[in-house]
Amino acid sequence: MENQGDTAHLLARVSTLPTLPSIPYNNYQRRRKPSSKTKSTPPIIYNQGSFSREIGHAAAETYLITRLSFKLLSCLGLGYRWITRFLGLALYAMLLMPGFIQVAFYYFFSPLVRRSVVYGDQPRNRLDLYLPAKIDSPKPVVVFVTGGAWIIGYKAWGSLLGKQLSEHDIIVACIDYRNFPQGTIGDMVEDVSQGISFVCSSIADYGGDPNRIYLTGQSAGAHISSCVLVKQAIKESRGETVSWSTSQIKAFFGLSGAYDLPNLVDHFNNRGLYRSIFLSIMEGEESLQKFSPEIIVQDRSSKAAVHLLPHIILFHGSSDSSIPSDSSKAFVDTLHRVGVQAESILYDGKTHLDLFLHDPLRGGKDDLFDYIVAYIHANDKEALAKDAMAPPRKRLAPEILIKLARRISPF
Repeated sequence: MENQGDTAHLLARVSTLPTLPSIPYNNYQRRRKPSSKTKSTPPIIYNQGSFSREIGHAAAETYLITRLSFKLLSCLGLGYRWITRFLGLALYAMLLMPGFIQVAFYYFFSPLVRRSVVYGDQPRNRLDLYLPAKIDSPKPVVVFVTGGAWIIGYKAWGSLLGKQLSEHDIIVACIDYRNFPQGTIGDMVEDVSQGISFVCSSIADYGGDPNRIYLTGQSAGAHISSCVLVKQAIKESRGETVSWSTSQIKAFFGLSGAYDLPNLVDHFNNRGLYRSIFLSIMEGEESLQKFSPEIIVQDRSSKAAVHLLPHIILFHGSSDSSIPSDSSKAFVDTLHRVGVQAESILYDGKTHLDLFLHDPLRGGKDDLFDYIVAYIHANDKEALAKDAMAPPRKRLAPEILIKLARRISPF
């Protein structure tokens, strides 16, 4: 029997979650405020930790994922639909394991990956940094917020994107945040905003350019990060004290995101993210509009705030069944009506994970990836020339396994 217990019962169980001890960051450096001047930065050399430390970290990460998965199952119940989805997810992961193993090896053992940098005091206030091999000048920065249906998001999901962008001299910061039932949407928005604040104030210590920061989110991560961006603009327009500014974000890239929650409740319910659970995540039906960027920007009280938003570019696959592509098209239409520079780019026949995972695993040419890199390097002729000479990206998984995984994907 599928468990759709009431909201109060689910939220009550959040308090039972134990807090993991924070993972130490050995080379943590003092924060400093971003400088308005761009200056050359000497090469930064990172020492790789001992093998035993890397194994310990891998074990801690595995424990976290496993513990939260079982906690989630205890909240959702063992209904037929959830069991089949989890089994489908397991088979999906097995099919793509050849690619995942290569990415995991890079994630855990590359000296260019700084894992679990602490940005706040909550259990999952950590972020991963992916650094170029050579930092001889301040590099542009992508802040990435992973998806996962607000339930299974995790910073390591961005490791493939981090690896590939860092190979093009772009620093990537993948922000972790509390998922349900560890937290609700308000906690997620708060965590991501705090993570962005850390990047804005501290990325220069890692060779990043605090004046060239791009915010990116995928699926639920696109929803959360767009909420953060809009709410930050509202705070600034009201003269409230803020720790970072929307003016520091050069553009927002949203991949396969949800931006109008009231219109998606029934769709998610039919897909297995049941209404009672979804409303628990979103802090009740009365909060759906409060966490819907498309609705927020139309409010008259947000008139001054919308002009503070950066260029917004939304990407979506036309065959996305998890979040229909109309979500991105409608949001861009609304942004145009209120005077925000925005555009949507649709990819014919692409599914929810094609743009973010399947296409990158294939290697070679990737239209979405190439677009983002070209956008970030638009005013850097040297970087563009280097991109043009870069070798083709390596294939990480056989095509037949990608096609099979695509057919059974639960997303």
